[in-house]
Amino acid sequence: MQVSVTRDVFKLAQVFTISRGSRTEAKVLTVRIEENGVTGWGECVPYARYDETLESVTAEIEGLPATFDRAALYDLLPAGAARNAVDCALWDLEAKRAGKRVWELAGLPKPGPEITAYTLSLDTPEKMQAQAAENAFRPLLKIKLGTPDDMPRLEAVRAGAPKSTIIVDANEGWSAEVYADLAPHLVRLGVALVEQPLPAGEDDALLGMERPVPVCADESCHDRGSLASLKGKYDVVNIKLDKTGGLTEALALRAAALAEGYKVMVGCMVGSSLAMAPATLVAQGAMVTDLDGPLLLAEDRPQPLIFDDSGVHPPVATLWG
Repeated sequence: MQVSVTRDVFKLAQVFTISRGSRTEAKVLTVRIEENGVTGWGECVPYARYDETLESVTAEIEGLPATFDRAALYDLLPAGAARNAVDCALWDLEAKRAGKRVWELAGLPKPGPEITAYTLSLDTPEKMQAQAAENAFRPLLKIKLGTPDDMPRLEAVRAGAPKSTIIVDANEGWSAEVYADLAPHLVRLGVALVEQPLPAGEDDALLGMERPVPVCADESCHDRGSLASLKGKYDVVNIKLDKTGGLTEALALRAAALAEGYKVMVGCMVGSSLAMAPATLVAQGAMVTDLDGPLLLAEDRPQPLIFDDSGVHPPVATLWG
């Protein structure tokens, strides 16, 4: 088994800003696993929020033993970007060797398209209204917020896209007081979901707090081990493969979360179609699908995912799986 990891950079179509900063490009790691002339591949996005860098994640991957499988990988690497890329590459390798699709190997129904959110970058109210108006044809818009002065932004986006469903992502940027003040306005403006309003380490403040709009755990939910700490605070969990450490744990987290009464959102970091491809399997039937990473790029992988009025389609076999 030969494991290689390379760095790839994809330029963004425009500057992308959240409450933690801005970027103009997506820096990703591409993992290829070759065995007996067959190669599987996967992609991850190291994320500084979780103390990951391109260098640290590369080192994790390069430190793997000469031979392992998906079951062994679970104990070799922790949940995170490194395990994600390797796990997805192993799924792709297994599918190619078997001459089947990953959804068949995983015992899943044949996947179809899912309507995906399109993310509006954090900006001034005027610029966010312009972004909203430009994308008002989309059925689902996601707004990046997370400042003490978000009310004008909310009003502006709703004015720009009066018919779109809106979800809000605060990226841990609000205090309990700011969230409590905003909550009635989220209802008034027809917001369908709010992601991670409070910092992950301070979300006990959500216990006993009225949640008129469903609240989704993002930074507070990584894998199945996170579920116990979410009770009474969240209604929805955001499953991202770069957090779960791959498709294997993402599917297990989805099953466990649904069994415990949570609804599911499937999200992404800003990456290429290769990163989104495995997540389309997890997104089947989800309350919210947020796999718009490729739509934010100026360039993408060959044979990229198809986005149309039906949503984001599962990958062709030549891309992944």
